[in-house]
Amino acid sequence: MAARAVIGFAALLVAAMTLAAAPALAQTNDPNLTQTEIDCLNRATAAADCIEDDTRDGSGEKPGAGSAATNAVVLPALIVDLFPNPVGGGQAPLPTPDPRRNPAGRALPPQAAGAPAIQAAATGGPIVSPSDLVAAEPPRAVIGDFVPDEVLVTVDGDAVQQIAASFGLEVRSQRQSLLLGTTLVRFGIPDGRPVGVVLAQLAADGRTMRREPNHIYSLQQAASIVNYAFERIALDSKAASGENVRVAVIDTAIDDANPALSGVIVDQFDAMPDVPIEARDHGTSIDGLIAGVGALKGMAPGAKIYHARAFEGGKSTMDIILSALDWAASQDVRIINMSFVGPKNDLLGIACRNARALGIVLVAAAGNNGPKAPYGYPAAFDGVIAVTATDAKDGLMQQANRGAYVFLSAPGVEMVAPSGAGSDVVTGTSFAAAIVTGAIANLLHAAPDRSADWVEKALAGTAKDLGPKGRDNDFGYGLLDTKAAAAAKE
Repeated sequence: MAARAVIGFAALLVAAMTLAAAPALAQTNDPNLTQTEIDCLNRATAAADCIEDDTRDGSGEKPGAGSAATNAVVLPALIVDLFPNPVGGGQAPLPTPDPRRNPAGRALPPQAAGAPAIQAAATGGPIVSPSDLVAAEPPRAVIGDFVPDEVLVTVDGDAVQQIAASFGLEVRSQRQSLLLGTTLVRFGIPDGRPVGVVLAQLAADGRTMRREPNHIYSLQQAASIVNYAFERIALDSKAASGENVRVAVIDTAIDDANPALSGVIVDQFDAMPDVPIEARDHGTSIDGLIAGVGALKGMAPGAKIYHARAFEGGKSTMDIILSALDWAASQDVRIINMSFVGPKNDLLGIACRNARALGIVLVAAAGNNGPKAPYGYPAAFDGVIAVTATDAKDGLMQQANRGAYVFLSAPGVEMVAPSGAGSDVVTGTSFAAAIVTGAIANLLHAAPDRSADWVEKALAGTAKDLGPKGRDNDFGYGLLDTKAAAAAKE
């Protein structure tokens, strides 16, 4: 019996020594272990490397292989958007990693029996089914808008087609980038894999350098700018309309290509054809504030603008202005906007009086020359609505003219308006006059039979008193109230 026991013990000892000679493969279901950690468990990595990676927590104790303290990967909540639940419920499956693929790009170990077939690419690189690719990193949570079926990759070398074949992608464009110093490739994802997954898979290939989503960027042009004037003058920006109301503007040349004036200008007249055009800003802003469309919506979209160029370099002469006024009156317009100021001239006074007799509403800027400046004309003529400028808090513009001729106040300080350069922030009684012109166009659109006399009385009788009680030299009758004016008795 003793001899039999010795023989049995020897057999067990030989078996144990045989097992010790073969590498022991660690078995783990922890998906968070890195390849180095697996190699350490399998003793396939140098002991020094394993010791270097043998990190310990604050207590000095090394967490276990499955410890959440070391191995848990917490993804932002946004990742949920990248992996929607399948129709049948439950978590959408991620591509199955192929443990045979080496993240460093080295040759794969011999194929195991029953493993998915691997074909050799033309360059010797592997072609693997996308569902078998290793994600060398956790799937990325992509922040911001991006093309949902594309990734951008920089590639050093001529491996673009091979990378596409290896990862089940299609080459949509490629070019040599001067600033990036390498080839930039736009790969398409034809099979619906999330961008975050593909980026993680591409990280396993040493032939790729940088891998990013094809993010979408937007020009920082405001989609819509609602001028504060709408609120201050009690005009609903959504309902505002001057459709088919004919309005003449005497000003500088305009920028016909400005989107805010698209379809706004019906006709133009050049009262100074022999003078080269150099400036287009002021006229563009005036027309845009009255009837602009699109992002820079005016007070009376739909109004028909008849524009006369009569200024260059901010200056004009009486004969040129009279020529523009004659043309405007011949166009059967309902309103003439005159955002300019000068000395008293009897010819201009007669022209304004006769235009008013034709039933045309005349609107003019009171002037920006300060409290002690002389009266500004044509605003100071009888029958002309003289407009001064206020800010977003209904305060008077400091540079505004003062005087008994001031009729009405309207926003004119730091407003966004179209200009020859696209858009600009403008200030002045010129722009306040344009606001009033647009408001009057709304009143005439709502009731085309309203007369110039009715308009003048309605605006004066419904204005919001801002200064001393009653009409004063600073604010006139007060701040324009379009809603109240519209409700005034005929």
